[in-house]
Amino acid sequence: MNALKKRIAISDYTKLTKYLFKWLGIAIGSGILVGSASALLLVSLFWATDTREANKWIIWLLPIGGLIVGLMYQYWGKSVVKGNNQLIDELHSPKDIIPFKMAPLIYIGTVITHLFGGSAGREGTAVQMGGAIVDQLSKIFKFNKKDRKILIVMGISAGFASVFGTPLAGAIFALEVMIIGRMRYDAILPSFLAAIVADYTCTTWGVPHTHYHIDLVPKMSPIGFSIAIFSGIIFGIVSTFFSKGIHWFQDLASKIKYAPLRPFYGGLVIAICVFFMGTTKYIGLGIPTIVEAFQTPLPSYDFAIKILLTTFTIGVGFKGGEVTPLFFIGATLGNALALFLPLPMALLAGMGFVAVFSGATNTPIACTIMGIELFGIEAGVFIAIACVTAYLFSGNTGIYSSQIIGSAKSDSLHYTEGKSLKEM
Repeated sequence: MNALKKRIAISDYTKLTKYLFKWLGIAIGSGILVGSASALLLVSLFWATDTREANKWIIWLLPIGGLIVGLMYQYWGKSVVKGNNQLIDELHSPKDIIPFKMAPLIYIGTVITHLFGGSAGREGTAVQMGGAIVDQLSKIFKFNKKDRKILIVMGISAGFASVFGTPLAGAIFALEVMIIGRMRYDAILPSFLAAIVADYTCTTWGVPHTHYHIDLVPKMSPIGFSIAIFSGIIFGIVSTFFSKGIHWFQDLASKIKYAPLRPFYGGLVIAICVFFMGTTKYIGLGIPTIVEAFQTPLPSYDFAIKILLTTFTIGVGFKGGEVTPLFFIGATLGNALALFLPLPMALLAGMGFVAVFSGATNTPIACTIMGIELFGIEAGVFIAIACVTAYLFSGNTGIYSSQIIGSAKSDSLHYTEGKSLKEM
């Protein structure tokens, strides 16, 4: 009997070892490819931002840039126009290999958006590039549907981790973003391996990531606990405005029947707005303002203007991501809350940085881990409270309409298990 148990144990460990090395090999290959792609993206966006800021007249060409992006997707990108939602759909119901052209199209579209002055992010680009690149391995190795799902998870985790320099958050984000309220663990090892390799690869290319610092974190107290919950409620409500704003502008833009004209007219509106505002702080990634939110008081309306410009930019058809603008919105909102809430400004900015993101993407665990990776464990409890509260108060909304509701955030919310957000 003992000999039989021993043989069974050896057999199990042999299978697990084969499983480990199978996905380790794939993670190394995919991580290097996706990490390199993210490095190229980041360098390109640095160039686009510097070029735009040195030649601000170029913003008047945003309508032309929008038309180019629209025409690209009209004639070559109809099969990949759903972007991140397409990756999530394939995770739920694998059907077709994601066309490789998703990667170059989203890359070119994002660089054009940032070069000419759209307000967008970069995570959506990195995730789509990662998913499209890694899913090509399904053809090479002829993977079944289950392994294909794991591959797509690896592409998402690798893209997210490498573009932000947060491998733990990237791995968890890919596992958590698929189904609201549930996380799949069959892909946990490949997801972590791919995220770590991709982040290391991007760093090895010498591409820097922005560093943020919270210099003072008070001890948790009843007052601090209450403020963390209260601010989390505000962050969650604001994330709802952002999510619904994108969908509202998409519906509004759809009234223009010829799709390439949507970003053309939208680009004209943005260029005029930037001209009358007299500043470029609200377009592009907005990283200088995010950094400033941790250091000095800012105008209390910064977050509201960024919401309007970003939801409009994405809604009319420009390309990029939503997460870095969400960082801007959350950090500047936290900065504004410091005017009347007795917590350090940098701490509130850091809490908002990840909590608004948590509410908009329905990924509270990944956002908590990201906050710890970026700001340190000392702020972890405040960040966790803000993230989970924002997640709750964002309701049945989110920027990824293909997310499926796995379990209710609260019994007080009306939901149907298994339905996507777009069906709610």
